[in-house]
Amino acid sequence: MASLLDPSARGRVILVGAGPGDPDLLTLKAVAALRSADVVVHDGLIDARVLDYAPRHAQRISVAKQRARHTLPQEAINALIIAHVRAGSIVVRLKGGDPFVFGRGGEEVEAVRAAGLPVEVVPGVSAALGCAAEAMLPLTHRDWSSAVSFVAGQCKGLSEQDWSGLAGKGRTLVIYMGVANAAAIADKLMADGVDPALPVAVLEKGTLPGHRAIRTLLADLGEMVARERVGSPAIIVAGEVVRLSDAEDRLQALAKQAEALA
Repeated sequence: MASLLDPSARGRVILVGAGPGDPDLLTLKAVAALRSADVVVHDGLIDARVLDYAPRHAQRISVAKQRARHTLPQEAINALIIAHVRAGSIVVRLKGGDPFVFGRGGEEVEAVRAAGLPVEVVPGVSAALGCAAEAMLPLTHRDWSSAVSFVAGQCKGLSEQDWSGLAGKGRTLVIYMGVANAAAIADKLMADGVDPALPVAVLEKGTLPGHRAIRTLLADLGEMVARERVGSPAIIVAGEVVRLSDAEDRLQALAKQAEALA
């Protein structure tokens, strides 16, 4: 492998979506990319079993991000990737979910292209799709919802954003990174005219061990998140389709059966 000090060496970047967590939800192309990697630059929530698909010799570099604390700023991550590619390495940039859904994949592609380096993207199962499927919660349904929107729940200026029309009758709203701001999100939606009785679901640790699907009404969202001690990763789904999810009902039924047999 060429030295990082050799600017004439060229490799390539493969931006890979690792899916919502369960390694079985990786695409075949994602696995092939990982197996070809010299360097894997990965997010913090990537399951260790996903990283095991990379060769033993591959360097694994965590650029884990947490709310209000970044191990590396985005510009430094871009520079890190570019440096290794210029050394002749095949760099797999591994991201949870899909790289182009709240994954800053677009920014990284722009940076690599601006450096004149080759890059390709391998899509992944997004957190919304994977978690909703596990909870038997269809995001669209002919009888209940003909539109679905994705928003980020921790963006600056949340109260100033216009979410009117994103949730309500015939529509489903999926909120990423919204657990910490759940109460403010509920207040904002209600202030924008959404019915306080709109069903919502919080899908915690979707596709991973210990996953939960908890349903409530919009007016209770903030209190429920605190009451149930919901942690990240989790997404919030708001819409009539939540009524079709039976994940929590199944869990409760199984618990009652276990108690009866004890």
